Parts: sequence; structure tokens; C-alpha cells
Amino acid sequence: MARSAGTKKRVSSTTLALLAGVALCAYGLDQLSKYLVVNNLTEGETVPVLGPVLQLLFVRNSGAAFSLASGMTWIFTIIASLVIVFIIWFATRIRSKAWAVVFGLLLGGVLGNLTDRFFREPSFGMGHVIDFISTPWIVPAIYNVADMAIVSSMILFLILSLRGIGLDGSRPSKDKPVAETDAAGSVDADATVTDAATPAAPATPTAPAAPTAPEGRD
Repeated sequence: MARSAGTKKRVSSTTLALLAGVALCAYGLDQLSKYLVVNNLTEGETVPVLGPVLQLLFVRNSGAAFSLASGMTWIFTIIASLVIVFIIWFATRIRSKAWAVVFGLLLGGVLGNLTDRFFREPSFGMGHVIDFISTPWIVPAIYNVADMAIVSSMILFLILSLRGIGLDGSRPSKDKPVAETDAAGSVDADATVTDAATPAAPATPTAPAAPTAPEGRD
């Protein structure tokens, strides 16, 4: 029992460390890329990287991810804050490394954009998020590394959910029908063995037929 509790504690510590590490990497890449954009690009200027496939376009977004719902900054600030609180509270229930990556990406992405809303212009809680990645052939909106982390977490979430992988890493058991079949087969086999082992009852001798009286003659 103590060994089981110790194993769960180690697994929990491992998944928490993985979640925190993924979140830190996503957050760090997001903030570093935004720092480089703000200090090296002119707002509104398009810089081709791979022609029309990938472009850099520095814009300030007051809305949600991918420059959606502009002008609702406070609402998204509150929602993002609640998401972070939920992830931190929920993290202790995660035992799967795959799920730790999912929530780590989500946490890092939400933190990245929330940092912009808190500390960038025009004011605290109303800051505009720095967006700079443009891929017109995929989506017309402009986005950033934090948005990519959030979308990646959603894709992984769907994959894990469709595969039926639980937060503890468990999967739906497919052994039960086989076990039931094996059990039924065992019962049939036992019945067959029992029937074979039981000696057959001796045949009952048939009594001889009574002689038929001769017919009288007229």
C-alpha cells in the first residue's frame, strides 16, 4: 500500500514537472519572439519570409487569439485568468505525460497572451497582444507563438479524447470480451471432459418377442 502511494506521488511529481517545463518553454518562446518583433519590426509592415506562404506582420491585437473579437480586452483578460487558475488547480490530477503536455501548452500560451494584456499599452489589464505571424494561405488572421501553443493543445486534446486516453494514461480495456469468450470456452471444454469421463450406461437387454400362435384352419 505504501509502495503504491509512493509510486503515485513520484508519477504526479514527474507529470507536474513536465507540465511546468512545457509551459515555461511555450511562455519563454512567446515572450522572446514578441520582444524581438517589437524591437526590430515596424508596426504594420509586412516582411516576407517564405513569399506568400509565411510573412511577418507586426500588429497590436485588443481581442482574442488570431485577432478575433477586437475591443473585448477585459473579458478575455478575465477568462484567461480563470483558465490559468483552473489549470493550476487541476494539474495535481494528471498522471499521464501526454495530458501534461496538453495542459502545459495551454498554460504557457494563455500566460503569454495574458502577460501582454497586463503589462503592455494602453493600460493594465487592457494591454494589446503582440501578433506577428501571417500565413494567408491557412488563415487570414495574424497570430503569435502563444496562439500556436493554445491551438496545439486543443488538437492534442481532441486526439487523446478520441483515443480514450484518461488523465491517468489508461485506455479502454479490450480484454473483457476476450476473457468472457475464454470463460465460456472453458465451461464448454469442462462440460465436454465431464461427459467424456462419465461411463456410458450399459444397454438394457431387449426381451425376446412372444411366439405367435398359429392360425387355425377351417
